[in-house]
Amino acid sequence: MARFIVKRLLFMAATMLTVSILLFGLLEISPGSVATKVLGPYTSQEQRDLWLEAHGYFRPLHVRYLDWLGHLVQGEFGESIRFKVPVAEVLWPRLSNTAVLGGLVLVIMVPFSLALGVLAGMKEGSPLDRTISLFSIVTTSVPEFASSVILAALFVFYLGLLPGTSTMASGFSWREMVLPVLVLVLYDFGYVTRMTRASMVEVMTRPYIRTAVLKGLPHRRVIFRHALRNALIAPFTVIMLQINWLLSGVIVVEFFFAYKGFGSLLLEASLNQDLFLIEACTMVSVLVAVGTQTLADIGYVYLNPRIRFS
Repeated sequence: MARFIVKRLLFMAATMLTVSILLFGLLEISPGSVATKVLGPYTSQEQRDLWLEAHGYFRPLHVRYLDWLGHLVQGEFGESIRFKVPVAEVLWPRLSNTAVLGGLVLVIMVPFSLALGVLAGMKEGSPLDRTISLFSIVTTSVPEFASSVILAALFVFYLGLLPGTSTMASGFSWREMVLPVLVLVLYDFGYVTRMTRASMVEVMTRPYIRTAVLKGLPHRRVIFRHALRNALIAPFTVIMLQINWLLSGVIVVEFFFAYKGFGSLLLEASLNQDLFLIEACTMVSVLVAVGTQTLADIGYVYLNPRIRFS
């Protein structure tokens, strides 16, 4: 088990290193383009050369990469071209805002989707199963930009119950969080519900479940003691992967509701060609993706005895 964890961590480190090399090669291998993005297209070649020399861009390529990587590991991403402040001062507050949004989504979505998936899987083919499956498919098939428009039209313009933006201009507001959270929950819960249902249906047909029922064990005990524990192994991996989706999938939602999070920051950086901010956002996104995948693999091994003892 310890060897497996070490292998996964080494794979995670190797992936991050590979991505850093590709990112450096794509964005910083040409010093002239870096200087143009930072200083602007109307500067002279002499001004660009002075800036490049001051920032060490005339050194050998491998020296520049190692220096760039060292600063990246220390959290020194350079200065944002758009915001004119160190990237870290913009990145971490925006990332924490998205963490709050994603945390609320997971707190609501996970219990709700697991409960509906278990109920549907316990009664396969029943009207309840068909209703839950239909609702899950419909909500998952509607993209975030469409559901954002529909919910905003309903709750903001027609009913007038909720604000149309989530700028948090007067501090944190629960009312402003309702619509972004609702859009993400509606889009994501159906996928987890369907996965949980499929896993529950499969578990309910296993021989040990039939044996427990034939022995006369109470139905509730069979479900919660034997079926549910094994049925949640596969959804656990799916739920862990949703963390990575939330980090990238919130771009549309955050932009639509003017929420100052990581997704809207990444969009702003791309639109304004903010080189150093793009680098920081990319590395954070990859770190979250690889980290959640590693945790999912390790957690799956812990939850599944057949893999743990193989």
